[in-house]
Amino acid sequence: MRPVKLNVIDLPKSDYTGGPSSLCPGCGHDQISGVIIQACWENGIDPSRIAKMSGIGCSSKTPAYFLGKSHGFNTVHGRMPSVTTGANMVNKDLVYLGVSGDGDSASIGIGQFIHAIRRNLNMVYIIENNGVYGLTKGQYSATVQKGSKKRKGAPNEQPPIDMCKLAINLGCGFVARSFSGAKKQLTALMKAALSHRGMAVIDVISPCVTFANNDESYSSYGYVKDHGEELHGIDYIHHFQPLNEVDIPEGGYEDVQLFDGSVLRLETLSSEYDHTNPTAAIAALHNAEVDKKHVTGLLHHNTEMPTA
Repeated sequence: MRPVKLNVIDLPKSDYTGGPSSLCPGCGHDQISGVIIQACWENGIDPSRIAKMSGIGCSSKTPAYFLGKSHGFNTVHGRMPSVTTGANMVNKDLVYLGVSGDGDSASIGIGQFIHAIRRNLNMVYIIENNGVYGLTKGQYSATVQKGSKKRKGAPNEQPPIDMCKLAINLGCGFVARSFSGAKKQLTALMKAALSHRGMAVIDVISPCVTFANNDESYSSYGYVKDHGEELHGIDYIHHFQPLNEVDIPEGGYEDVQLFDGSVLRLETLSSEYDHTNPTAAIAALHNAEVDKKHVTGLLHHNTEMPTA
Protein backbone atom coordinates (compact mmCIF):
# COMPACT_ATOMS: atom_id res chain seq x y z
CA MET A 1 0.00 0.00 0.00
CA ARG A 2 1.40 3.38 -1.03
CA PRO A 3 1.98 5.94 1.71
CA VAL A 4 -0.37 8.92 1.52
CA LYS A 5 1.43 12.05 0.33
CA LEU A 6 1.12 14.97 2.75
CA ASN A 7 1.60 18.68 2.17
CA VAL A 8 3.72 21.11 4.18
CA ILE A 9 1.15 21.16 7.03
CA ASP A 10 0.87 17.34 7.02
CA LEU A 11 -2.55 17.09 5.38
CA PRO A 12 -3.49 14.71 2.53
CA LYS A 13 -5.08 16.09 -0.63
CA SER A 14 -8.31 14.27 0.30
CA ASP A 15 -8.82 16.90 3.03
CA TYR A 16 -9.24 19.49 0.25
CA THR A 17 -11.83 17.70 -1.88
CA GLY A 18 -15.61 18.17 -1.87
CA GLY A 19 -18.74 16.40 -3.02
CA PRO A 20 -19.36 14.84 -6.45
CA SER A 21 -20.01 17.25 -9.32
CA SER A 22 -23.47 17.52 -10.88
CA LEU A 23 -22.21 19.57 -13.85
CA CYS A 24 -22.28 18.29 -17.43
CA PRO A 25 -19.55 15.71 -18.14
CA GLY A 26 -16.54 17.52 -19.60
CA CYS A 27 -17.48 20.94 -18.18
CA GLY A 28 -14.46 23.22 -17.89
CA HIS A 29 -15.63 24.31 -14.45
CA ASP A 30 -14.75 20.88 -13.03
CA GLN A 31 -11.18 21.32 -14.26
CA ILE A 32 -11.02 24.64 -12.39
CA SER A 33 -12.28 22.93 -9.22
CA GLY A 34 -9.46 20.41 -9.54
CA VAL A 35 -6.93 23.23 -9.86
CA ILE A 36 -8.31 24.97 -6.75
CA ILE A 37 -7.92 21.74 -4.78
CA GLN A 38 -4.35 21.29 -6.04
CA ALA A 39 -3.34 24.92 -5.42
CA CYS A 40 -4.72 25.12 -1.88
CA TRP A 41 -3.15 21.77 -0.96
CA GLU A 42 0.26 22.64 -2.43
CA ASN A 43 0.23 26.08 -0.77
CA GLY A 44 -0.39 24.40 2.58
CA ILE A 45 -3.46 26.45 3.49
CA ASP A 46 -5.51 24.88 6.27
CA PRO A 47 -9.00 24.26 4.79
CA SER A 48 -10.57 25.67 7.97
CA ARG A 49 -8.96 29.05 7.13
CA ILE A 50 -10.67 29.31 3.73
CA ALA A 51 -14.06 30.90 3.07
CA LYS A 52 -15.64 29.94 -0.27
CA MET A 53 -17.98 32.65 -1.57
CA SER A 54 -20.20 32.38 -4.64
CA GLY A 55 -23.18 33.89 -6.43
CA ILE A 56 -25.60 32.13 -8.80
CA GLY A 57 -24.89 30.12 -11.94
CA CYS A 58 -23.10 26.97 -13.07
CA SER A 59 -19.86 28.45 -11.73
CA SER A 60 -21.36 29.23 -8.35
CA LYS A 61 -22.43 25.62 -7.84
CA THR A 62 -18.81 24.47 -7.92
CA PRO A 63 -17.74 25.37 -4.34
CA ALA A 64 -19.71 22.29 -3.27
CA TYR A 65 -17.19 20.22 -5.24
CA PHE A 66 -13.99 21.36 -3.49
CA LEU A 67 -12.75 22.22 0.02
CA GLY A 68 -15.55 20.43 1.83
CA LYS A 69 -13.99 21.28 5.21
CA SER A 70 -13.93 25.03 4.51
CA HIS A 71 -16.46 27.74 5.27
CA GLY A 72 -18.91 28.51 2.47
CA PHE A 73 -21.58 31.07 1.56
CA ASN A 74 -23.71 30.79 -1.59
CA THR A 75 -25.12 34.31 -1.97
CA VAL A 76 -27.77 35.80 -4.28
CA HIS A 77 -27.22 36.59 -7.97
CA GLY A 78 -24.42 39.11 -8.48
CA ARG A 79 -24.04 39.92 -4.79
CA MET A 80 -21.09 37.73 -3.81
CA PRO A 81 -18.66 40.71 -3.55
CA SER A 82 -20.90 42.55 -1.05
CA VAL A 83 -21.22 39.54 1.22
CA THR A 84 -17.47 38.97 0.96
CA THR A 85 -16.88 42.62 1.84
CA GLY A 86 -18.88 42.19 5.05
CA ALA A 87 -17.14 38.95 5.95
CA ASN A 88 -13.76 40.55 5.24
CA MET A 89 -14.49 43.44 7.56
CA VAL A 90 -15.43 41.08 10.40
CA ASN A 91 -12.68 38.49 9.97
CA LYS A 92 -9.50 39.40 8.10
CA ASP A 93 -7.77 36.17 9.11
CA LEU A 94 -9.63 33.99 6.60
CA VAL A 95 -8.56 33.38 3.00
CA TYR A 96 -11.49 34.50 0.84
CA LEU A 97 -11.99 32.57 -2.38
CA GLY A 98 -14.77 34.03 -4.54
CA VAL A 99 -16.15 31.98 -7.43
CA SER A 100 -18.37 33.66 -9.99
CA GLY A 101 -19.29 33.46 -13.65
CA ASP A 102 -19.50 35.77 -16.63
CA GLY A 103 -23.22 36.34 -16.08
CA ASP A 104 -22.92 36.72 -12.31
CA SER A 105 -20.00 39.18 -12.63
CA ALA A 106 -20.34 40.96 -15.99
CA SER A 107 -24.08 41.69 -15.95
CA ILE A 108 -26.12 41.70 -12.74
CA GLY A 109 -23.02 41.86 -10.53
CA ILE A 110 -20.80 44.24 -12.49
CA GLY A 111 -21.32 47.11 -10.04
CA GLN A 112 -20.38 44.82 -7.17
CA PHE A 113 -17.27 43.69 -9.06
CA ILE A 114 -16.21 47.31 -9.65
CA HIS A 115 -16.53 48.35 -6.01
CA ALA A 116 -14.78 45.22 -4.72
CA ILE A 117 -11.77 46.19 -6.85
CA ARG A 118 -12.01 49.83 -5.75
CA ARG A 119 -11.85 48.71 -2.11
CA ASN A 120 -9.09 46.21 -2.96
CA LEU A 121 -10.66 43.45 -0.88
CA ASN A 122 -8.25 40.78 0.27
CA MET A 123 -9.67 37.95 -1.85
CA VAL A 124 -9.16 35.78 -4.91
CA TYR A 125 -11.93 36.46 -7.44
CA ILE A 126 -12.29 33.65 -10.00
CA ILE A 127 -14.48 34.24 -13.05
CA GLU A 128 -15.42 30.94 -14.69
CA ASN A 129 -16.08 32.42 -18.11
CA ASN A 130 -17.96 30.31 -20.68
CA GLY A 131 -19.74 33.09 -22.59
CA VAL A 132 -23.25 31.73 -22.01
CA TYR A 133 -25.92 31.39 -19.33
CA GLY A 134 -25.68 27.65 -18.90
CA LEU A 135 -28.50 27.29 -16.35
CA THR A 136 -31.07 29.04 -18.57
CA LYS A 137 -30.49 27.33 -21.92
CA GLY A 138 -27.39 29.08 -23.19
CA GLN A 139 -28.12 32.74 -23.95
CA TYR A 140 -25.00 34.77 -24.74
CA SER A 141 -23.41 36.55 -21.80
CA ALA A 142 -21.81 40.00 -21.87
CA THR A 143 -18.27 38.58 -22.17
CA VAL A 144 -18.67 36.61 -25.39
CA GLN A 145 -16.64 37.91 -28.33
CA LYS A 146 -18.38 39.53 -31.29
CA GLY A 147 -18.90 36.99 -34.08
CA SER A 148 -18.82 33.96 -31.79
CA LYS A 149 -21.62 31.48 -32.48
CA LYS A 150 -23.02 28.94 -30.04
CA ARG A 151 -24.42 25.57 -31.08
CA LYS A 152 -27.86 26.97 -31.98
CA GLY A 153 -28.91 30.45 -33.06
CA ALA A 154 -27.25 33.45 -34.72
CA PRO A 155 -23.73 34.72 -34.01
CA ASN A 156 -23.28 37.28 -31.24
CA GLU A 157 -23.46 40.84 -32.62
CA GLN A 158 -22.61 42.77 -29.44
CA PRO A 159 -19.09 43.85 -28.39
CA PRO A 160 -17.80 42.06 -25.28
CA ILE A 161 -17.06 43.34 -21.80
CA ASP A 162 -13.50 42.24 -21.09
CA MET A 163 -13.32 41.65 -17.34
CA CYS A 164 -9.52 41.76 -17.34
CA LYS A 165 -9.46 45.12 -19.13
CA LEU A 166 -12.01 46.43 -16.64
CA ALA A 167 -10.05 45.17 -13.64
CA ILE A 168 -6.79 46.69 -14.90
CA ASN A 169 -8.43 50.05 -15.64
CA LEU A 170 -9.82 50.07 -12.10
CA GLY A 171 -6.35 49.56 -10.63
CA CYS A 172 -6.57 45.89 -9.58
CA GLY A 173 -3.18 44.71 -8.34
CA PHE A 174 -3.29 41.15 -9.73
CA VAL A 175 -5.03 40.36 -13.01
CA ALA A 176 -4.60 37.11 -14.94
CA ARG A 177 -6.34 35.13 -17.64
CA SER A 178 -6.08 31.42 -18.24
CA PHE A 179 -7.87 28.45 -19.81
CA SER A 180 -9.50 25.64 -17.86
CA GLY A 181 -7.58 23.13 -19.98
CA ALA A 182 -4.18 24.72 -19.21
CA LYS A 183 -3.67 22.98 -15.87
CA LYS A 184 -0.01 23.90 -15.30
CA GLN A 185 -0.47 27.59 -16.09
CA LEU A 186 -3.73 27.89 -14.17
CA THR A 187 -2.34 26.11 -11.10
CA ALA A 188 0.66 28.47 -10.95
CA LEU A 189 -1.59 31.52 -11.33
CA MET A 190 -4.01 30.21 -8.69
CA LYS A 191 -1.21 29.62 -6.17
CA ALA A 192 0.17 33.10 -6.87
CA ALA A 193 -3.26 34.69 -6.45
CA LEU A 194 -3.64 32.95 -3.08
CA SER A 195 -0.28 34.46 -2.07
CA HIS A 196 -1.22 37.99 -3.16
CA ARG A 197 -2.40 40.57 -0.64
CA GLY A 198 -5.42 42.45 -1.95
CA MET A 199 -7.77 41.71 -4.82
CA ALA A 200 -6.58 39.05 -7.28
CA VAL A 201 -8.74 38.49 -10.36
CA ILE A 202 -8.37 35.39 -12.54
CA ASP A 203 -10.59 35.20 -15.62
CA VAL A 204 -10.68 31.56 -16.73
CA ILE A 205 -12.03 30.67 -20.17
CA SER A 206 -14.10 27.59 -19.41
CA PRO A 207 -15.90 25.96 -22.37
CA CYS A 208 -19.59 25.11 -22.03
CA VAL A 209 -19.76 21.62 -23.54
CA THR A 210 -23.56 21.71 -23.81
CA PHE A 211 -24.24 25.03 -25.55
CA ALA A 212 -20.98 26.45 -26.94
CA ASN A 213 -18.33 23.81 -27.63
CA ASN A 214 -18.86 23.90 -31.41
CA ASP A 215 -16.27 24.99 -33.98
CA GLU A 216 -17.89 28.43 -34.48
CA SER A 217 -17.68 29.28 -30.78
CA TYR A 218 -14.67 31.36 -29.73
CA SER A 219 -14.87 29.76 -26.27
CA SER A 220 -14.75 26.10 -27.35
CA TYR A 221 -11.94 23.74 -26.37
CA GLY A 222 -10.69 23.50 -29.93
CA TYR A 223 -10.80 27.23 -30.62
CA VAL A 224 -9.00 28.25 -27.44
CA LYS A 225 -6.28 25.65 -27.98
CA ASP A 226 -5.74 26.87 -31.55
CA HIS A 227 -6.02 30.60 -30.80
CA GLY A 228 -4.50 30.86 -27.33
CA GLU A 229 -1.42 33.04 -26.93
CA GLU A 230 0.69 32.72 -23.78
CA LEU A 231 2.52 35.86 -22.66
CA HIS A 232 5.16 33.84 -20.81
CA GLY A 233 6.07 30.47 -19.45
CA ILE A 234 5.17 30.37 -15.78
CA ASP A 235 6.08 28.60 -12.55
CA TYR A 236 5.35 29.18 -8.87
CA ILE A 237 7.93 28.82 -6.11
CA HIS A 238 6.64 28.51 -2.53
CA HIS A 239 8.34 30.51 0.19
CA PHE A 240 9.33 27.16 1.75
CA GLN A 241 10.74 25.80 -1.55
CA PRO A 242 14.29 26.28 -2.94
CA LEU A 243 14.37 28.66 -5.90
CA ASN A 244 16.02 26.07 -8.15
CA GLU A 245 13.10 23.61 -7.94
CA VAL A 246 11.31 24.91 -11.04
CA ASP A 247 10.97 23.97 -14.70
CA ILE A 248 12.17 27.27 -16.17
CA PRO A 249 15.96 27.33 -16.77
CA GLU A 250 18.30 30.14 -15.75
CA GLY A 251 18.20 33.24 -17.92
CA GLY A 252 15.31 34.82 -19.76
CA TYR A 253 12.98 35.04 -16.78
CA GLU A 254 11.75 37.50 -14.18
CA ASP A 255 10.83 36.71 -10.56
CA VAL A 256 7.71 38.39 -9.18
CA GLN A 257 7.88 38.64 -5.39
CA LEU A 258 4.58 37.88 -3.63
CA PHE A 259 3.30 39.04 -0.26
CA ASP A 260 4.01 35.82 1.67
CA GLY A 261 7.56 35.48 0.33
CA SER A 262 6.64 33.14 -2.52
CA VAL A 263 7.79 33.87 -6.07
CA LEU A 264 6.04 33.69 -9.43
CA ARG A 265 8.71 33.04 -12.06
CA LEU A 266 7.84 34.29 -15.55
CA GLU A 267 9.80 33.05 -18.54
CA THR A 268 9.80 35.92 -21.02
CA LEU A 269 8.42 34.95 -24.43
CA SER A 270 8.10 38.53 -25.66
CA SER A 271 10.72 41.13 -24.81
CA GLU A 272 8.13 43.84 -25.44
CA TYR A 273 5.73 42.82 -22.64
CA ASP A 274 5.94 44.34 -19.15
CA HIS A 275 3.43 42.95 -16.64
CA THR A 276 3.92 45.98 -14.36
CA ASN A 277 2.69 48.34 -17.09
CA PRO A 278 -1.13 48.51 -17.25
CA THR A 279 -1.00 50.16 -20.67
CA ALA A 280 0.91 47.17 -22.07
CA ALA A 281 -1.69 44.81 -20.61
CA ILE A 282 -4.59 46.75 -22.13
CA ALA A 283 -2.81 46.82 -25.50
CA ALA A 284 -2.21 43.06 -25.41
CA LEU A 285 -5.88 42.42 -24.61
CA HIS A 286 -7.03 44.82 -27.34
CA ASN A 287 -4.81 43.21 -29.97
CA ALA A 288 -6.03 39.75 -28.96
CA GLU A 289 -9.66 40.88 -29.33
CA VAL A 290 -8.98 42.33 -32.80
CA ASP A 291 -7.21 39.12 -33.86
CA LYS A 292 -9.92 36.97 -32.22
CA LYS A 293 -7.36 35.32 -29.96
CA HIS A 294 -7.13 34.67 -26.22
CA VAL A 295 -4.04 36.05 -24.49
CA THR A 296 -3.23 34.23 -21.22
CA GLY A 297 -0.85 34.59 -18.30
CA LEU A 298 -0.20 37.20 -15.62
CA LEU A 299 -1.49 40.32 -17.36
CA HIS A 300 -0.78 42.85 -14.62
CA HIS A 301 0.77 42.91 -11.15
CA ASN A 302 0.98 45.88 -8.78
CA THR A 303 1.46 45.74 -5.00
CA GLU A 304 1.11 49.46 -4.25
CA MET A 305 -2.69 49.67 -3.92
CA PRO A 306 -3.79 49.69 -0.22
CA THR A 307 -6.16 46.93 0.91
CA ALA A 308 -9.51 47.42 2.61
